[in-house]
Amino acid sequence: MTQAPIIAQEQIDTYRRDGVVLVRGLFADHVETLRAGVARNMDDPGPYASENKRDGERGRFFDDYCNWQRIPEFEQVIRTSKAAEVAAALMGSQRVQLFHDHVLVKEPGTSMATPWHSDGPYYFVEGQQVVSFWSPLDPVTTASLRCVAGSHLWEKDVLPTRWAKGDAFFDPAPYMPVPDPDAEGMTVVEYQMQPGDAVAFHYRTLHGARGNTSDSRLRAFSLRLVGEDARYVARPGPTSPPFPGHDMQPGQRLREDWFPVLRG
Repeated sequence: MTQAPIIAQEQIDTYRRDGVVLVRGLFADHVETLRAGVARNMDDPGPYASENKRDGERGRFFDDYCNWQRIPEFEQVIRTSKAAEVAAALMGSQRVQLFHDHVLVKEPGTSMATPWHSDGPYYFVEGQQVVSFWSPLDPVTTASLRCVAGSHLWEKDVLPTRWAKGDAFFDPAPYMPVPDPDAEGMTVVEYQMQPGDAVAFHYRTLHGARGNTSDSRLRAFSLRLVGEDARYVARPGPTSPPFPGHDMQPGQRLREDWFPVLRG
């Protein structure tokens, strides 16, 4: 009996057209492991952890990234889940390399939204074969990830800004201003999700999320992966994540001792 593919061609086509697609159950077998990892991460935050505090906002919005090497639950899921296999199919790449992990937690009654942004301009990597997975570890109805369909194909990158302050990360000149997708009538895609489902989206896809006004916490695990055509690129200032001392030069693949190859 032939085993059904973990992801359908229709989903691959949707990802390449819209820059976003839902993958049901991608991390369903790993939810408890990831919850344990998030708890460990919050008990012992890394050097890049943030509370995203903004005047006038209530609640708690914790995020942290680049912890897979010290949070064993994260490394276990990265290496044993089907994420690399699905990423390979979505990106059209035999090679799948880890970029980084990211944890986001909005406690009940957290008013602060995740601002509209695209990840690519913050990163020191460029290529078309890239994908992020955003997976909730709690049921999601009203505070799901929101993505603008087709924004990964826009001519210009969206200006990267600092979430808490809202100021520009780099010189605004080469970038387009951050749009207001709801006011401008853009096609915004969002899903009701169960723990372990995942939204796959391109690094250039514009996305954000509402605050968590429910009475339940929302924990999410994100995984950033790159494929064969991804190369290091110099940005006009510090990147996020920064990876100090990486010693890579423009045009190089990401160094495999820091960014392990998961497939291919």
